[in-house]
Amino acid sequence: MKYISTRGGMAPQPFSDILLEGLAPDGGLAVPEQLPLVSAETLESWRGLSYADLAFEVLSLFATDIPADDLRRLTRAAYTQGTFSSEDIVPLRPLDGGLSLLGLSEGPTLAFKDMAMQFLGQVFEYVLDKRGTTLNIVGATSGDTGSAAEYALRGKRGVAVFMLSPHGRMSAFQRAQMYSLQDENIHNIAVRGVFDEAQDIVKALAGDLAFKTKYRLGAVNSINWARIAAQVVYYFHGWLRATDKPGQQVSFAVPSGNFGNILSGHIARSMGLPVRRLVLATNENNVLEEFFRTGVYRPRPAEQTYATSSPSMDISRASNFERFVFDLVGRDAGRVKALWEALARDGSFDLSDLKPQFEARYGFVSGASSHDDRLATIRSVYDATGVLVDPHTADGVKVARDFVEPGVPMLVLETALPAKFSETIEEALGRPATPPGNLADLESLPQRVEIMDCDQAEVRRFIEAHAKV
Repeated sequence: MKYISTRGGMAPQPFSDILLEGLAPDGGLAVPEQLPLVSAETLESWRGLSYADLAFEVLSLFATDIPADDLRRLTRAAYTQGTFSSEDIVPLRPLDGGLSLLGLSEGPTLAFKDMAMQFLGQVFEYVLDKRGTTLNIVGATSGDTGSAAEYALRGKRGVAVFMLSPHGRMSAFQRAQMYSLQDENIHNIAVRGVFDEAQDIVKALAGDLAFKTKYRLGAVNSINWARIAAQVVYYFHGWLRATDKPGQQVSFAVPSGNFGNILSGHIARSMGLPVRRLVLATNENNVLEEFFRTGVYRPRPAEQTYATSSPSMDISRASNFERFVFDLVGRDAGRVKALWEALARDGSFDLSDLKPQFEARYGFVSGASSHDDRLATIRSVYDATGVLVDPHTADGVKVARDFVEPGVPMLVLETALPAKFSETIEEALGRPATPPGNLADLESLPQRVEIMDCDQAEVRRFIEAHAKV
């Protein structure tokens, strides 16, 4: 399988090349030339597979340049009970009102980002060893991507990580997870700004082809297709766990900030997975919800991006949205390029003429959740089931409830464990969430972080001084 750019300016490349590249040279995002299809017969043959072996089956459709025995070894190394605290890797737990919780937070950083990052940690090292080269990962995080990437890549051969985060806009637990790492190949940079501004710096550095080439820059944000592909696996896993016969439809509710998580659901559905609805849930930063409601995409400036109690979704410009728009406009790269030029010029674009397709063709519906909604949902789920959900997952539950249908399982994708957002849990229930025993003293550990202005030149100088060459 070869990959092209959403903006049409990249020659087709194999999986291992786009794994190391991140952003395409023309500023677009890598997508498969053609999506693989999974037949009902093949899907049924996957029942009973371990998560690691299911990951091999799905990822072998995307990483066709990695020998099968090697890829199976990588997925089995990534998805082990030693790394994840559940024997199932991703357990499925019933909630109330026709909902179930897809438990994606059993990994080392207690967030769904571990699901893809553990595979990326393995495949990065594998490809770099094969090629005898190094890679400098430059990314931005609103909370969970950073720690998941750092835990997956800490100590890995040939890789350094430079992770930008918005200073003062993550929870204390999230900061401690990242900043307490002392590995020499991990560099945390807290910038005085919001996530979107940090992401802009990452994109600008990736767009400087001379700098990118000289310092061998790569990405672990969900602009990296390998992240999306690895997340596709748990949609198949969830469907297999929630159904008992071929063709049965399932809906998924997904808390959404950067659009990568729900994009993986769109990919799975496009591959033939029987998905009824993809329920997109936002917080007060509801740019994506507004698009699916109106057809107009209008990102907000930094000063209008709210700091909320579900901070990992405090994002206005969703990097992965471009991949969905590519499909929406018939995979017309020229039109995508023109839309993003209009976005840069006018601050918005209007695809309301395509709005009838959002649900009818692609299964997308949407809704938003507020701080009061989060608190009420955390309380109601706990009172009804004894299950404690984090604020982002609560956003997903709140919106999912409006779209439950008889006979169609509704799986809410868990974002993180509640301990990462203990202050909000305490506000909802009157007591804090208890972290796992091995992380109980995390916030008391020494922290290592560089705090600087949200300035591309300053970040560039820091990378030049610390990059692996």
